Amino acid sequence: MSFIKDKPLNMTIGIVLAKPPGYTETFFRSKIKGLQEKGLKVNIYCQENKIGFDLCPVYSRPPLSKSPAFQIFHTLFTYIGLVGSLNNVRRFIGLEKKEGTTLSKILKKIYLNSHMLKAEVDWLHFGFATMALERELVAEAIGAKMAVSFRGFDIDVYPLKNSGCYQLLWKKVDKVHAISEYLLNQAIHLGLPKEKPAEIIHPAVNPVMLQNSPRFRSKNEKLKLITVARLHWIKGIDLLIAAAEILREKNIEFEWLIAGAGDKKEEERYRFHVYEKKLEKHVIFLGALPHAQTIQNINDADIYVQTSLSEGFCNAVLEAQALGKICIAFSVGGLPENIVNEKSGFLVDTLSAEELAVKITEVLAFPESILLDYSEYAVRRVKNNFSTDMQNTLFQRFYE
Repeated sequence: MSFIKDKPLNMTIGIVLAKPPGYTETFFRSKIKGLQEKGLKVNIYCQENKIGFDLCPVYSRPPLSKSPAFQIFHTLFTYIGLVGSLNNVRRFIGLEKKEGTTLSKILKKIYLNSHMLKAEVDWLHFGFATMALERELVAEAIGAKMAVSFRGFDIDVYPLKNSGCYQLLWKKVDKVHAISEYLLNQAIHLGLPKEKPAEIIHPAVNPVMLQNSPRFRSKNEKLKLITVARLHWIKGIDLLIAAAEILREKNIEFEWLIAGAGDKKEEERYRFHVYEKKLEKHVIFLGALPHAQTIQNINDADIYVQTSLSEGFCNAVLEAQALGKICIAFSVGGLPENIVNEKSGFLVDTLSAEELAVKITEVLAFPESILLDYSEYAVRRVKNNFSTDMQNTLFQRFYE
């Protein structure tokens, strides 16, 4: 039996994240502001709120302590705090028992999800599919509808080592949001029923905030390339380094910036490859940067390059197009939905450093008038199809 509330005129949306969005996480900040502007209330449910996020109420998970005495105290205090939500707790226990969950695990889940078991929301929306794991029954227990968003890691990476991880989620979710048609199709391939209500709402940018000033390199200037990516194998940094080596062999003067951080071991490996190939003057690691600084670096570049082996969609590519940058990426994942090949940018069909280097050199040979056509088309397309206003309206409809 489902305990779904009648929707009031002013709905409350509970968004579940690991932590509140920082200033650089424009997608969630924009979504929260947009929903509020549409008259919906928004709460965030997360593990902790260290950044003092204040766009909306934030409810944090109870603490986990290494001290057994402190943990017992926190547990008792948390359970006492659930007295006013006993009906929700009873339903949660019953639902978990039906799934064969042991009593000890149920008690642990009650503690970890206590902030959500007390929630009074109409929708409980998990910002990432992986955030919903082990929490698939919370929404039903509190009488809310359950939504989940798919992003690249959820669909392309996590299931590789966790086969069948979303089976219960597919049964319990009421509606799904995907940032690209590619991710929705991949989720269906992983077992999401085709008849499950779903909406594709792409990421968006506010063109007003991105002041574009198309810049095209003169023939005697050093080429400026930039890639925004965390240092992870799926971002294709090895291909980036290999392509950079080819460009150097062609005697092209260039500087290729990489904005993004990652696992220390991965970063050390990539830095060693750059050192080994004597590319230190060409490939420069910027680390994690504030969003405004990243945008400035993109704006200063000649070409934006995305070397990812797969992408759910990629906000940075969208922002680069909004800035009028010439974008080059591999034709993988949701990137063909992001870039219109040979209109708003260029897609390379083969995951090949050689093909990527060829495409870069081809673009360098284009006259400025042609590059300006691509730039203007990209800016116009982002403005017309990926605005934050459009995204806000689509999310309002999503919950209605």
